[in-house]
Amino acid sequence: MKETIKIMLKGAAMGVAEVIPGVSGGTLAFITGIYQRLLVAISHVNLSLLQILKNDGIKAAWRQIDGKFLTKLLAGMVIGFVVGLKVVVRLLETHPVQIWSFFFGLILASIPLIGKQVKKWRGFEVALLVLGAVVVFWVTVAAPSQGSEHLFIVFLAGVVGVSALMLPGLSGSFVLLLLGMYTIIMPAIDQFTHDPLSSATFIVVSFGLGMLVGLLSFAKVLSFTFKKYPNPTLALLTGFLIGSLNKVWPWQHVLTTRKNSKDIEVVKFSESVLPSTFSELSDNFLYGNDPHVVAAVVIMLVAVFLVYLLDKFSPTE
Repeated sequence: MKETIKIMLKGAAMGVAEVIPGVSGGTLAFITGIYQRLLVAISHVNLSLLQILKNDGIKAAWRQIDGKFLTKLLAGMVIGFVVGLKVVVRLLETHPVQIWSFFFGLILASIPLIGKQVKKWRGFEVALLVLGAVVVFWVTVAAPSQGSEHLFIVFLAGVVGVSALMLPGLSGSFVLLLLGMYTIIMPAIDQFTHDPLSSATFIVVSFGLGMLVGLLSFAKVLSFTFKKYPNPTLALLTGFLIGSLNKVWPWQHVLTTRKNSKDIEVVKFSESVLPSTFSELSDNFLYGNDPHVVAAVVIMLVAVFLVYLLDKFSPTE
């Protein structure tokens, strides 16, 4: 029972993260020590599973994909996703500086804990660390491009989006936003839920197939690199986390906005600024110009403390 609660809580943390553009569920899986186990479980969902099912039965296939773990994790993710929609998204609208401070603290504290898992830092690992940081930082500052409703492009967006979702430091929804596909995919999903026979169905199905292909293939690649090249893989993922700090920096100057599927104005693109610069902004959508420095620092420290508690009592599985 205790183990079930732990896995569901970790799943809930991932579910909350997936609601928020800029925060990766992969990051929370990495922080809570279930990342590699999750990759291995997903990578075992393949054609050979059908052979195991045929020869050895349902129980053997269930063990092969770590079914109990995935079921508990998925249940937690659903709960976290609902809580994120109802609570965290609302808090981001009313207290953005404080909420982003919490996520900044989580990721900041995770960097040395994950970096120390690299058993030997050589020039190659350092280069991968820098490369990962530069790539993800570039992603956080890149200007959004124009999307396309061509079904093959939508399929590729599903592959790329779910692959980004699985990488610590990268947000699938934010990558879709950069590709210009977020404003195409989300309204299509919303329309599909109201009218499954509309033209949006083709977009949703193509995107879903892309996600399925990306999920199964990319999990296998990551699982292989963790097993074969653990030090370079961990170094690269640590770099991803470093680069992502720019996206969760609490003090943002909103440059452009967009209308979401419910015709509500939300942040489309912003840039990180110092608290002193933030306080001088005259018109800053959603964030305002009160930096709340003391509260932000305290919340960051709380997040750091929580990560170290997780590291102490929930070692990597």
